[in-house]
Amino acid sequence: MDSGNVFGLVESHLPLGITLIRLGIAAIFGAMIGFERGRHTAGEAGLRTHILIAVAACLFTILTFEIFHTIEGAENRADPIRAIEAVTAGIAFLGAGAIFRGGGNVQGLTTGAGMWLAGAVGVACALGYYVTGLVVSLFAIVVLALLRRFSHHFVSGVDDR
Repeated sequence: MDSGNVFGLVESHLPLGITLIRLGIAAIFGAMIGFERGRHTAGEAGLRTHILIAVAACLFTILTFEIFHTIEGAENRADPIRAIEAVTAGIAFLGAGAIFRGGGNVQGLTTGAGMWLAGAVGVACALGYYVTGLVVSLFAIVVLALLRRFSHHFVSGVDDR
């Protein structure tokens, strides 16, 4: 532990304030996606689930790069992309759990996709791509909310009132 570190916190490549900002932004963007999802789908992954996924993906990404920056030496062969792959695989597992088949049709695909997208937004926030995270979150809301009626009415013939 560094003698200048009065709080006993682990030294990190990224300042604590920036880490907290990135986690907070991931939570906000995940909430945007999850709020829309939860508003129209009772019992499926909504606000809390999407927030947790976005923040978890953000944290895993931050930790990945912190680990990468703590490894010293010329023989450094750390590959942070492996951690990103693990995060996406874990989120895909959660998303698959939201998908079920019953009565001849499959349900939960959009929720699973939204969960996976919330994870990607979390990764973007962890890397500091806030504008990208915001644009993708807004795009997700457009797809989930505004295209719902079109999809249900014109594509599947269901009236979504």
